Amino acid sequence: MKRTIGTTALAASLLTASIGLPGIAHAAPTEARIDLRVLVVSDGGPATDAIAAELRTAGTPYTEVDLQAADRPTIDADFLADTVDGRPRARFQAVVLPNDNPFPSESDEMAALVDYERTYAIPQVDAYTYARPEVGLNYAAGSGYAGSVDGVQAEVTAAGKAGPFGYLDGAVPFEDNSPTVGESYAYLSTPAPDADFTPYVEATAPGGSTKGSLVGEYKHDGRRELVVTFVYNQYQQQFRLLARGIVEWMTGGVHLGASRNYFAVHVDDVLAADDRWDTVLKCTPGDVDCPEGEGTPDPIRMVPDDVDHATAWQRDRDFTLDFAYNAAGSVDTREENDGADPLTDSLVAARDEFRWINHTYTHAFLGCVQDTTVVPWKCATDADGETEWMSRNGIVDEIATNRVWGETNQLPLENDELVTGEHSGLWVLPQQPEDNPNLGPALADTGIEWLASDHSRDPAQRQVGSATTVSRYPMNVFYNAGREVEQVDEYNWIYTSRAQGGSGICEDNPDTTTCLPAPLDTTTGYDDYIVPLETRIALSHVLGNDPRPHFIHQSNLAEDRIAYPVLDGVLADYAGLFADDTPVVNLRMKDIGVELRRRDQWQSAVAAGDVEAHRIGDTVTVRAPEGTPITTTVPEGTLQDGTPHGDAYAGARSAWTDAGSDALTLTLPSAAEPETVPADPDAPEEATGTSPDTRVPEAVAEPEPIGPAADPVSVGPEVGAVPSGRER
Repeated sequence: MKRTIGTTALAASLLTASIGLPGIAHAAPTEARIDLRVLVVSDGGPATDAIAAELRTAGTPYTEVDLQAADRPTIDADFLADTVDGRPRARFQAVVLPNDNPFPSESDEMAALVDYERTYAIPQVDAYTYARPEVGLNYAAGSGYAGSVDGVQAEVTAAGKAGPFGYLDGAVPFEDNSPTVGESYAYLSTPAPDADFTPYVEATAPGGSTKGSLVGEYKHDGRRELVVTFVYNQYQQQFRLLARGIVEWMTGGVHLGASRNYFAVHVDDVLAADDRWDTVLKCTPGDVDCPEGEGTPDPIRMVPDDVDHATAWQRDRDFTLDFAYNAAGSVDTREENDGADPLTDSLVAARDEFRWINHTYTHAFLGCVQDTTVVPWKCATDADGETEWMSRNGIVDEIATNRVWGETNQLPLENDELVTGEHSGLWVLPQQPEDNPNLGPALADTGIEWLASDHSRDPAQRQVGSATTVSRYPMNVFYNAGREVEQVDEYNWIYTSRAQGGSGICEDNPDTTTCLPAPLDTTTGYDDYIVPLETRIALSHVLGNDPRPHFIHQSNLAEDRIAYPVLDGVLADYAGLFADDTPVVNLRMKDIGVELRRRDQWQSAVAAGDVEAHRIGDTVTVRAPEGTPITTTVPEGTLQDGTPHGDAYAGARSAWTDAGSDALTLTLPSAAEPETVPADPDAPEEATGTSPDTRVPEAVAEPEPIGPAADPVSVGPEVGAVPSGRER
C-alpha cells in the first residue's frame, strides 16, 4: 500500500474538468494544495484526546473542533476548503473523528466531510467505533467478540507491517495492570462480505479462538477510513505502540513534527559514597532524614568489579550511561588510604566507555544554608530574618574544582553541562520556594548552558542565568539502597499505612501516592513488584516521544546492582516490540536540552499561527519565522536541494531544519504518488445516521493513578513524585 496523501487521480480529474468544488464556483484546471494540518473532531472522549496528544507532542499542527462546545464552528464546505492564489486548497490533510459518524442523522456536516474527503482524497480516522457493516466489518455480536481485552496479545498483520505499522516487530500487548480495574474494551470482527477492508492489527478474544480486527483500513466509494475498534487513552502502552502508525497512515508519512523513542540514564554520585538506609531505624544515618547522632553511617560505594560490570553491560546492550561525578569522593579516599583508590583507577582507565557530567566537587547543597537541627530541615536565617544562601563564589568553586579534576584525568566532558547535588540551588518546596539568587550568576561565571532539574518538582524547561534546565525523571530505585532488601524495606516504609507498620506518607499524600494493600515481601518484592512497575513507568516515557533522561545513583550499580533489572527490563521489552529500524535514541544531556528547546520554539510558532506548510503534488513547502527550527517527517527518498532530507528512523526520515529566512522546500519520491480510491457509481448513498454508542471502561474514560510511585502508565496521568529524601 502506498502511504502518502495528496490530490488523487479522482480529485485531479474533477479539478481538471472544472467541476465545482466545495466553496469554489469555478475551479481552475490545476492541482490542489493540501495544507499540512489535521482536523480533530472531538466529543471529549479519550480516543480522540489521545490522538490529539500524539499530534501535539510530535509538533504536528491540528485544529480541534469540540462537538460539545456551544460556540464551535460549523463544519461545512467553506470551513474545509477554499482557494489560495487561484488554486484550490484543502485546509486539512486528514480528519480524525470520534467514530465513523458522530453527527445526528442526516447531518449536513457529515455530508460536507464526505464530499471533502472524496474530492481531495483526505483520509479519515475513526478513533473508536463499533464493528458493523458501515465500517466494513461484520457485527461483533454473534460471529465476533465484544468485551474486555485486558492482557490480550494483539499482532500486526503482514499488511500492517508492509504499511503504516512496519516499525513494530509484530506484538502489541494490551495492558492488564490491575485485576480489579477494567482497562481495555474492544470489538473483534472480520471484514464484511465484499468489503474492501484490510486488517492491520488483529487479536484473538480472551479464552477463545475468535479472531478479529482491532485496526484496519476500509476503502469505499472514493474514501479511506482507518477503523479502530478498541478504546484507549493516551497513556496506555497499546496506544503508544500504535500511535506512530495511526499518524503515518492519516498523513501518508508526510507531516510536520516528528516522533522518536528516547532513553537516557544518568548515574549520580559517581566517585562519592551514598548513605545507607537503616532497616531498623527507618531512616538514613548521616542524612537529613535521621535525627542527628542516630545510627552509624555505612556508606555504599562502587568497587572496580562494578566498573567492569557496567562496561560489559553497556557493550552487550549498545547503550551508554551518563556518569555524574563528584571528584572529592576520590580525593578523600586517596587521602584516607595512602593514595590508593582502586575505584577511581578503574573508572579513569574506562573513562571513554561512559559519558561524564560535572556533579560538583563535594555534592554540597547549593541552595539556602540548611538548618538540619530539625526534621525536616529548614533554611537558616540571619539576625534580620533573611535567608542565608550559598555564596556565588562557593557555587563557582564547586563547579570549577570538579571540572579541573575531570580535565586533569582526561574525562570526555562537556563543560557546559551541570547536575547539582540534589538539584540544589533550584527551588524546592516547602523549605526554599525560590532559586538561590547566586546560582544564575555562578552558572554564567563557569559557562554552564545546561542544568539538570528534577522533573517531579520542576518539569518545565526554563532559564536560570546562562543555563537552560533539562528535567530528569527520578527512578524509584533509591539512592540509599545498595541491596534489594534495603530497597524493599524503605519502599514498604513509604508506601504502607501506619496500621501496617509504614510511615503513613502514602496516607498523608493521597493525591500523589497510593498505598500498597500490604507490605512487600523483602526477599521477593523487588523482583516481583518494584522492577515490573518501574520498568513499565520508564518504558512509558520511552514510548511517549519524551527525550528527558532518567536518573539513578552509583549505589544502585554497587553491591546487589539493583538498577540493572529495571534497565534490562526497559531495553528488553523495547527490543521485543520494535523493528531494527526503530532503535532507542540515547542522547547526552545537552543534546536533550537542544531537542526540548527546539520543540518549545516550534510549538510557540505553531500556536501563534506563524507556521505555514502545504503540499502540491510531490513538492512540500514549509515557512516558519526566521530562527525557528522546522520539524518534518517524510518518506524515504525525499530530497532537499538534491540530497536526502533528514535521518532515517522507523521507516521514514525526519529532521530539524534551520531554514533561515527562506522556505524549506522538499521533493517527495515518485513512489509517493497518492493512492486512488475510485468511486463506485452504483454504490448506495453514504449512511448518514449517527454511529452507535461504544463501550468505554471507567478506567479509560476517567484516568487516575492506580499504584505506588504515581504510576502514570496504565490508566492515568503522572501526578506523583519520588518522596522527599529519596534523592541525593
